[in-house]
Amino acid sequence: MRSTAVRRTALAAAAASLVLLVSACGGEGSGGGTKDDTKAKGKESAAAEPATKALTAAELEKVALVQGDVKAHKIVKAGPQDDIAAKDVKTDKAECEPLARAVAAAPMGEPVATVKVRATAEPDVKNAGKDGAIEGAFDITTSLIALSSYEGQGAADAFSALKSAGASCADGFTLTMAGNEQKILKLTEAKVSGGDEAVAWTMTAEQEGEKLPFNVAVVRKGGTFVSFSSYNLMAPEGVLPLPTAVIDAQAAKLG
Repeated sequence: MRSTAVRRTALAAAAASLVLLVSACGGEGSGGGTKDDTKAKGKESAAAEPATKALTAAELEKVALVQGDVKAHKIVKAGPQDDIAAKDVKTDKAECEPLARAVAAAPMGEPVATVKVRATAEPDVKNAGKDGAIEGAFDITTSLIALSSYEGQGAADAFSALKSAGASCADGFTLTMAGNEQKILKLTEAKVSGGDEAVAWTMTAEQEGEKLPFNVAVVRKGGTFVSFSSYNLMAPEGVLPLPTAVIDAQAAKLG
């Protein structure tokens, strides 16, 4: 394995827990401290939306991705390693908190229910046994997907707050999860579609001199807010396409 691959693999142990394999208190009633912010920032989006009844946890389970929904992907329910307390997700800039929550797949505000799944692209095994086959085993994109349901305008408010944060934090910010610091160097808005509204960003994180590209996308359909936090340990610096097959499949299941 090349030295770069070794470094990226070593980085994975820290980056996975800091960037993507974390979230805040999944399950009914989970949420964060951005209730006031999302209410304040969501008025424009909420004005055109009718009041919405939130899906229950059981109803969210029915619209969440399952194995077989996305070709060449393994889809499983998120596990304990994907959970981190909302109070342990912090940022150096208050306006960037919605982005930090999206990175952590942690719901904002006060959702009625939250369900999380993980979608991992299957590795290309065509070159098994050839040079680079070991590195190829790491060349896969994993997405942590969090579906949260809200009463009334909660989902629209959360989406508006997140979009505002993306505009305010384009030059980067620092987030801390469970006491571990991760620096986001920059983020760039990416093209995405689905649901009633959607937004996405590609980002570059840095830790111990290593840079790791990842991306965040959000799709809102009515009172359901879905975030996708994705990474690939072997992706070239600054290059990680959105997992469009996963996003499109999830958006389609929302109706």
